[in-house]
Amino acid sequence: MKKITILIPCYNEAKSLLILYEEIIRVISVLNDYTWEILWVNDGSQDETLKVIVALREKDTRVSYVDLSRNFGKENALLAGLDYAHGDAVIIMDADMQHPPQVIPDMVRKWEEGYDDVYARRKTRGKESWLRKRLTLFYYKLLQSSSRLDVLPNVGDFRLLDRKCINALCQLRESGRYTKGMYCYIGFKKTGVEFDTQDRINGESSMSFKKLLKLALEGITSYTTAPLRWATIAGLMVSLFAFAYMVFVFLKALIYGDPVAGYPTLITVILFIGGVQLLTIGIIGEYLAKVFVEVKNRPVYFVREYKGENTNENKPD
Repeated sequence: MKKITILIPCYNEAKSLLILYEEIIRVISVLNDYTWEILWVNDGSQDETLKVIVALREKDTRVSYVDLSRNFGKENALLAGLDYAHGDAVIIMDADMQHPPQVIPDMVRKWEEGYDDVYARRKTRGKESWLRKRLTLFYYKLLQSSSRLDVLPNVGDFRLLDRKCINALCQLRESGRYTKGMYCYIGFKKTGVEFDTQDRINGESSMSFKKLLKLALEGITSYTTAPLRWATIAGLMVSLFAFAYMVFVFLKALIYGDPVAGYPTLITVILFIGGVQLLTIGIIGEYLAKVFVEVKNRPVYFVREYKGENTNENKPD
């Protein structure tokens, strides 16, 4: 009998876990041809998240959990969950109920049809501001235009992955992780199902505009080297402009003479060129910072406690 792991990273989601658990149980109770594991990854929560998970494990042996030593971020928590998942397939979903468990049977059906990666595509984005929706779509278009790999708009971490995909993702151990790009990078046979994003049942998203901007920057610099190419093109364009302006100034002085004039123009050109240079140095710095982090080769996460099928197993390499 095939086994499916439902992987749920958690950070301060204590108030929603019981509701999500009950919804999952209601959905999988009719899928009797599979055995199930519900794997929670506690990503250094400061509330009662771990306490709720421990209580769930005490009453249901299908519940497992990985308790990380601190908050490592969702991307690293996902890797920890994939490392410890025992299923022939893994379904990744958020703990805030925005990913409806009712989509699980559709994912499993597509998996049985032979697909390795069954992603869930949002038909709606829930209660998001108009500006945030527009910026999100612009970001996906920018990412798509700068990469030779397909970028799926309105698709996140909510998906089913076959064991082949899981093993491939576990081989990618970089510290600066952008999992949405990794799903595309590993390839395999993909298909999608659609769903309506649900409203959060507990509080508001912890992803502020600043955090989203940081995630977008991380995604671009992790997924593509296009910004370096853009910086090169910008430098070339500015150099051509500066050369043309130099020729213009030379001919003007040769024909009309050169009284002491043009100070505003000179300062404007200097500031413009200086700004382009600083921008280019900043882009290079972003990539050098990623190299600096990667060459340390530090573990992506540390586990404080694991409870599951084999509680004596060591942390995967």
